[in-house]
Amino acid sequence: MIEFNKTELSATFMNASGNRIKRIQQVRTDPVSLRKCRITLSRALENERGTEMLYHPPEIDLDEKKCPFCPGNLESMTPCLMPEISGEKRLSYNDSILFPNLFPYTEWSAVSLFDNTHHVEIGTAELGAYRDSFINCAQYLSQVKKIDPDAIYMSITQNHLPGAGGSLVHPHLQVHATQQISNNHRILKQRAQAYEVRYDSCILSDLLLAEKKTKKRYIGSTGSWEWITAFAPSGFYEIWGIARKASSLLIPEKTQVWKDLAKGVLNTQKFYKSLNRNSYNLALLSVEDGKNFPCLKVSLTARSSYAPWVRSDFTGFEIASGEMATFTLPESVADMAKKFWKTDPSNLKK
Repeated sequence: MIEFNKTELSATFMNASGNRIKRIQQVRTDPVSLRKCRITLSRALENERGTEMLYHPPEIDLDEKKCPFCPGNLESMTPCLMPEISGEKRLSYNDSILFPNLFPYTEWSAVSLFDNTHHVEIGTAELGAYRDSFINCAQYLSQVKKIDPDAIYMSITQNHLPGAGGSLVHPHLQVHATQQISNNHRILKQRAQAYEVRYDSCILSDLLLAEKKTKKRYIGSTGSWEWITAFAPSGFYEIWGIARKASSLLIPEKTQVWKDLAKGVLNTQKFYKSLNRNSYNLALLSVEDGKNFPCLKVSLTARSSYAPWVRSDFTGFEIASGEMATFTLPESVADMAKKFWKTDPSNLKK
């Protein structure tokens, strides 16, 4: 059974004029992971550096001659795939090119480029380019599974601009597979298994049904994917996409699934752009053990803008408590984001 648990706390102090001031915080528990977060509404009153306008990367980052992902450099500056993965040096799908990560996080780490465009402003990527990059990641993971069947803990991620941890502005996804279970894989796997044993149902599917029933955080759909704001966010303006009819990343041939995902991701980016946020993270993970597993879930969070002298979105409180502290109610985020889910037929055809 899905539960949306939250508790309100208050801090009281005297202001400089001697008046009593009360500030409310919410402690929420994620119904999937059971992790807690804090929503400190009063901090939204502070001036958020880097959000007064949409900043663009500095000229040094826009120099294509120094970018290893741009034409002319890619062949000589990026690594090549093992022959067990592919007879070609790099995997391709239309204009997307995939190759090993020079600085791997796991036994199997790769980078999937969208195309040859060096910098793409948030929310302006071509739908087809995003789709093709996802499909390229799925192709790679499918090949990895064949030669390393124990590398079942897989993910596709994105760090857009240095504000989100990205080292290069050239748009790309990162893809990972490992035999070593991560914290988030472990939590999702344990929670999903326990939930299925108790309720004979998928925890993410039931979460989506519960969110559609409450209507407080449901945003909309893009074909096979449906979108909500996270009840207990682990980052700022966190949005989840859930595909109830897909549970594996090893589906490169399911073009429509990836197209629907790309559309929702671009909608989220357009929302972030409206907030003058130019950086974000994306995370999509699965456990490819051949057993029943929850629907696919992707999460996106806005990060501190890549701009001069910004404030980090991560503080000592998170380090000390292990609880993320955000400023905006997920219900308010859903209300703001919904307009970006209005169907644009021209975009769906790309």
